Amino acid sequence: MELGIGIGWRPEIAAEVESLSGIDWVEAVAENLCADHLPDSLVRLRERGVTVVPHGVALGLGGADRPAPDRLAGLAARAELLGAPLVTEHIAFVRAGGPLTASPRLEAGHLLPVPRTWDALDVLCENVRIAQDSLPVPLALENIAALITWPGEELTEGQFLAELVERTGVRLLIDVANLHTNHVNLGQDPAKALDELPVEAIAYVHVAGGVEKNGVWHDTHAHPVSEPVLEVLAELRSRVDPPGVLLERDDAFPPGAELAGELDAIRATLRKAAPSSDAGPDRAAARKAAPSAARGPVAGPDLAPASDDGAGARTAASAPVPAGTRDRTAVAQTALLSALVAGTPAPEGFDHRRLRVQSRALAAKRADVVAKVAPDLPEILGDGYRAAFLAYAGSRPMSGGYRRDALDFAEHVLIAGGPADPVARRRLTYWWQDRSGARPPRRTTRLVRAARAVLVGK
Repeated sequence: MELGIGIGWRPEIAAEVESLSGIDWVEAVAENLCADHLPDSLVRLRERGVTVVPHGVALGLGGADRPAPDRLAGLAARAELLGAPLVTEHIAFVRAGGPLTASPRLEAGHLLPVPRTWDALDVLCENVRIAQDSLPVPLALENIAALITWPGEELTEGQFLAELVERTGVRLLIDVANLHTNHVNLGQDPAKALDELPVEAIAYVHVAGGVEKNGVWHDTHAHPVSEPVLEVLAELRSRVDPPGVLLERDDAFPPGAELAGELDAIRATLRKAAPSSDAGPDRAAARKAAPSAARGPVAGPDLAPASDDGAGARTAASAPVPAGTRDRTAVAQTALLSALVAGTPAPEGFDHRRLRVQSRALAAKRADVVAKVAPDLPEILGDGYRAAFLAYAGSRPMSGGYRRDALDFAEHVLIAGGPADPVARRRLTYWWQDRSGARPPRRTTRLVRAARAVLVGK
């Protein structure tokens, strides 16, 4: 399906997105949408014929556990509500622990890389097949940005993606900003990755901004798209004409005119990089003719030849992943995530400095998201909010969603005797009481507490 040029829809820039010209489609974070009704802005866009694609961030298909049925059902419901032609997710894990390791469940609050090993690939492929069977439309998966790499990897990123497509028929969402991030942080060549991956499987492309600090590229989605990212987009366009290209922006939203300028830069890059009609050999065809990655020393299930299911999707018959494979994956991912969010010793073979950078980035992201989902907290705590939250995050891993994290943080501050200002302490106490009960307070109770909070604040 041809999507065209799009932009990530976010509530903060809903009006700007609606006013942009030349927008063929938008992408919305699936977990930020209700399963039974849409924001008015998306309703208006759909009425104008703008395609809306739900983009999931919480499935954790690269995790050791099989995908949760309720999360799959929620993603399916949003796809049907939007009338979407496909849904997208990430090649990542977002949680670890639990029954497979007999340890507490840990939430990363962010996308973390899976090791490019045959074990991890076996688990990912089975999880992808489970997801495909549960969704009403095709699935496409995105490559992620990384600050760290796993020791003992057996495949390059391009080989890993090629094997994934070969086994499951899943489509790809290629983020060129993430390829640039991995080039700066991990020394991985974007051109080599593009040469190795199956570009014919690309459903669409992400373009986003970031910033470099102390030699580390942070994929912030809060800065303008840089020239090096556009150069990677040009490399991709020289190999294939992607069905869609989308600009992502998740924070520090600029005026609509700046968004329009970035979209124009993307269009110009695509035009300039398009190969002429007498271009050289088809690189995608050359890649398909090349031998696939040789399987390493870690054994896996034999694969039957791929078959066509009549809808163009390729599937590969495969035995279920042995329990031992999931167990090994679970232990490794839990050890890594625990080191990142709970301060346990770093697993062997990891770069300790990079782990500290990743750990600080996870804590900072938690602070930022909690401030968005619970804006009263930074307002009550003032300039002390961020330092207090980062201190809390250093010893308290996230075990639920961000709203649960906000409640746990407020409780932590109160138990520790903070905040020092008595007015702020009373306000924080009332805020926590309003939200931590077994059921939401009645309207009368809310009005009384609101009036009391106003009086306390005077």
